Amino acid sequence: KEMFLVMYAAEGVGLAAPQVGVNKRLMVYNESGDKTKWLSETVLVNPRIVEMSEAKDIGTEGCLSFPDMNGEVERSKWIKVEALNLKGKKLKKKYKGWEARIFQHEYDHLDGVVYIDRLTEEGRGQVQARLDELITEFGEGGAI
Repeated sequence: KEMFLVMYAAEGVGLAAPQVGVNKRLMVYNESGDKTKWLSETVLVNPRIVEMSEAKDIGTEGCLSFPDMNGEVERSKWIKVEALNLKGKKLKKKYKGWEARIFQHEYDHLDGVVYIDRLTEEGRGQVQARLDELITEFGEGGAI
């Protein structure tokens, strides 16, 4: 529940445990980003992508780890996923469109990848000035 509170407070649609300092393979999301639509809340434990489309789609993404930035990222149009729910029940689902994009974005966090690592050349150009500011402020190694 706390992860959803953080996600909604930041006006996000997804959050991965590593983003809040929890070293677990867990993610939460609500594709609407609307806390009143709690029936759309999804929690996935130990998710893994078992199949993905070769067809790609480019869309604008932002990230709670990089506030006030967004850029173009290429992702698979659909993915098939296996995961556990909070009760340990195995889930299998095919995600498409916006939901597939959210999943892939949060899944990347579980592997230590952030969206700026996947930006298109154009997308990188859109955020490079802000990234340079962050490097000046925090140094090459970041805020760690």
